[in-house]
Amino acid sequence: MAFPRIEMKSEEDHFEDAFEEIPVATSVDLTSSLEESTIGFYLFLSNKFSEALDWLRPLCNKSMYHALIYGTIVVLRAFLTFDVQDIELANTTMIQVLKTCDNFRKKTSLVNSLSRLIYKQGISKLKEEEFHAELCYAQSLSLKASLVLLQDESMFGFLKSGINFGLSYQIYKDCQQLLTRLPNYQSKTQKHLVGEIKLGIGTFNLVAALLPPKILPLFNFVGHVGSLELGLTLLHEGASSSSIHNILCLLTLFLYYNYISVTLGTGKEKKHNFEALLLSYLRKFPKCVFLVFCYGRLSMLKGNFEYAEIKLQQCIFLQNEWQQLHHFCYWELMWCYIFQQEWRYAYHYADLLCQQSNWSRASYTYNKAAILTMLPAEFVKSVGEDIRALFLKVDSLKIKVLGYSVPVENFAALKSKRYSSSTSWHIAQPILELMYIWSGFRIIRKRRDLVSRWLVLIEKEEAVLRKEQPKDYQIDDMCLVYLLKGLCLKYLSKYWRAELYFNRVIQNEKMIKSDAYLVPYAYYELGILQYLRGDKSTAIKTIKQIKNFKDFSMETRLQFRVHLALKQMTKEKYF
Repeated sequence: MAFPRIEMKSEEDHFEDAFEEIPVATSVDLTSSLEESTIGFYLFLSNKFSEALDWLRPLCNKSMYHALIYGTIVVLRAFLTFDVQDIELANTTMIQVLKTCDNFRKKTSLVNSLSRLIYKQGISKLKEEEFHAELCYAQSLSLKASLVLLQDESMFGFLKSGINFGLSYQIYKDCQQLLTRLPNYQSKTQKHLVGEIKLGIGTFNLVAALLPPKILPLFNFVGHVGSLELGLTLLHEGASSSSIHNILCLLTLFLYYNYISVTLGTGKEKKHNFEALLLSYLRKFPKCVFLVFCYGRLSMLKGNFEYAEIKLQQCIFLQNEWQQLHHFCYWELMWCYIFQQEWRYAYHYADLLCQQSNWSRASYTYNKAAILTMLPAEFVKSVGEDIRALFLKVDSLKIKVLGYSVPVENFAALKSKRYSSSTSWHIAQPILELMYIWSGFRIIRKRRDLVSRWLVLIEKEEAVLRKEQPKDYQIDDMCLVYLLKGLCLKYLSKYWRAELYFNRVIQNEKMIKSDAYLVPYAYYELGILQYLRGDKSTAIKTIKQIKNFKDFSMETRLQFRVHLALKQMTKEKYF
């Protein structure tokens, strides 16, 4: 879909229609492009999504920044809705955005990169507008590459996306090298160049530092390993600036600190006072649904679940135009109530997700079934639910990304098959596993009262298992209890007891029938525990044992965790 052409009135019609249609400029200079695009972005941050697009759309063919911000919003909507039509619209939009940005770029031959060309011709030959165009083009390439990952599930699509990411990164590197040679470094518009470079180089450093060595080459922007600390520092500097890209730097930091680090990291990195930075933005945009959501999630990670619930509820009432934003709030509210073992409230939000969201219906259905197992049979009957039927439904709801099933959905489908065919599975098993695979115990670790409450639930499960006659999966069930009991004891600083339970899982390796993931994850938890106790050499040996395990549930996630843990333990430039 090309951006709509703006029809101009003839001179004789112009006066008559002056109050009916605002004339649109046929061209726009760089300063005006940045200023007007910033207004459009501020409308977006004020939850006026349609108004923002309407403001930006008329000049999308004539202004690189109008096009870039317009495209960014459309791509964000595609990721939020996960709807095929929205993804296709975003894809065609980004094709036009790339074309618009390319019109402003300095024309080079295929054999010359921008930096080589400038080296030959001199920096004075590069107009500042062309510099901006390079960076807008690079950012647009990255957005387009991200869409390819959603749209094309083949290996060709994956490689095509990797090539585009590589081209984008190369442009950022060229521009970073050239920036200090550009005249009038402190001009009004050049702060936006600095901000965009920090966004691009910072994000690529972040991603490159997180990816395990086996995966990194596939993305084609290697040439340097990537520094997590450098990436976070650049993004923080970008977020602290007055560049048009500052909010994107902030949201990238938010994704890292509030999701990626929780799922993959060990949590020792410097946080550059992210909370203070977020609060400064909230003072400027107090009703921005994205920023209020960020603060709600941050409150959750600090263990203040009650306040997090208030902020997430506020998000729901702030806007209704993009309903998909409500779904993110439902997800976080569901977890707030799971953490506190308030099962009826948790069920309410799990049910809303099943009804309204397209992101992962398999996971939502599994979550709802797991929560219902913790509620009285009368309640389950009163809401018209059938737990066994829900478990049976999970497998049919799985989706594919990049041609592969989602690991969490595979896990849910596997477990659902087991639970739906059993008449004697234990009530707490599904919810305990759910807590572990979504890093729930890690999130509640700052609330020792809640950790203790979950430990009580785990010990009740352990007591029931000990009284039962031997049956299928009993060793698997017991090892799950041991793993989670060890985890809770670790967060209660009872390290020696925790180590005992992790070792019990490892010792039962050959007797585990189905849940092969328990042993490598036990090695991981044990290695982290040994590192926390100060025994670094033993911790490294323990973590390296995981390489001997293959083809188990959530294997890729553990590979990421192992990569990051070993980086820290071997004192590479990680923290």
